[in-house]
Amino acid sequence: MRDNGGMATPTMTSTLQIGPHTVQPPVVLAPMAGITNAPFRTLCREFSGGKGLFVSEMITTRALVERNDKTMQLITFDASEKPRSIQLYGVDPVTVGKAVRMIAEEDLADHIDLNFGCPVPKVTRKGGGSALPYKRNLLRAILREAVGGAGDLPVTMKMRKGIDDDHLTYLDAGRIAVEEGVTAIALHGRTAAQHYGGTADWDAIARLKEHVPEIPVLGNGDIWSADDALRMVRETGCDGVVVGRGCLGRPWLFADLVAAFEGRSEDVARPTLREVADVMVRHARLLGEWIGDESRGVIDFRKHVAWYLKGFAVGSEMRKRLAITSSLEELRSGLDELDLDQPWPAGADGPRGRTSGNNRVVLPDGWLKDPYDCAGVGEDAELDTSGG
Repeated sequence: MRDNGGMATPTMTSTLQIGPHTVQPPVVLAPMAGITNAPFRTLCREFSGGKGLFVSEMITTRALVERNDKTMQLITFDASEKPRSIQLYGVDPVTVGKAVRMIAEEDLADHIDLNFGCPVPKVTRKGGGSALPYKRNLLRAILREAVGGAGDLPVTMKMRKGIDDDHLTYLDAGRIAVEEGVTAIALHGRTAAQHYGGTADWDAIARLKEHVPEIPVLGNGDIWSADDALRMVRETGCDGVVVGRGCLGRPWLFADLVAAFEGRSEDVARPTLREVADVMVRHARLLGEWIGDESRGVIDFRKHVAWYLKGFAVGSEMRKRLAITSSLEELRSGLDELDLDQPWPAGADGPRGRTSGNNRVVLPDGWLKDPYDCAGVGEDAELDTSGG
């Protein structure tokens, strides 16, 4: 699966400190809704050799406090996951505080990350996600409740540059985070209006690092290869990287990242289609075991098929067939009909996942009139979605 590459040796320390947790190398799996569940985290962690930090998909604080069955399954960690990392999404300081105290008191996780990066309209129109940091006092209240309720657990946050280029919030938000005791900040170098389109602004990551030198700053956006991760660190001075869409259908990217940060430039994953197919079947099997039903696991896996097969010579009809399988046997037999000796295709390391951008951000009426007034945010802003 491995081949030679030309990645440069990093010029910075390869250790990230998140409270009491040493993350070495400084590589974090971004929370992604419906993706970074326990099975996918298992694959990524195995390829990394257990190195790095792997965050759960986003959990709404209201659902956690209410002990929603689906939510309680989502916060179930494998015994080998250390540290256990949960991302929370909330808009009400009181509810966020309850959720954090519940995690701390019941030993449900070792690290809490707060989501202020979701650009989805049904979230921002209620004042949540990437819209929320515009309300500075509300952001401060949420962070204060979270840090205060977490006890010894480190609290971090993930955010975007702001709502749009005319309403940037990341520098103010970073200073508030430092003042309220947040342990580290991850910045996605896009605004909410950009969604996942255009190019991530790495210069903003550098500016944030300069603005809040007291705590680690992690960079996120347009990391498609390990070389991109090293380049981001060199160009921005950030303390680590958060990888999202780049690992879709490519959990072995974490092996590349570990090798790159450890200076082993010769170790680059170049799996054949046969090796990719084996990972696909294992991924589907793990999902079935986690859900408790093989068919449901394979059905949940369908969304990963196109990502895994990106760049390989697989006909459209076979791609459609593989994307509607409902059993492991059906998935395996379909994959076995392919030319499994195909080498890793050129260009398959590039962008993957959502690329939409330049969207109008839907906000509550009058949201932009006052950056400090907290009125207009209700509990219905807590929806079962994620992103950032």
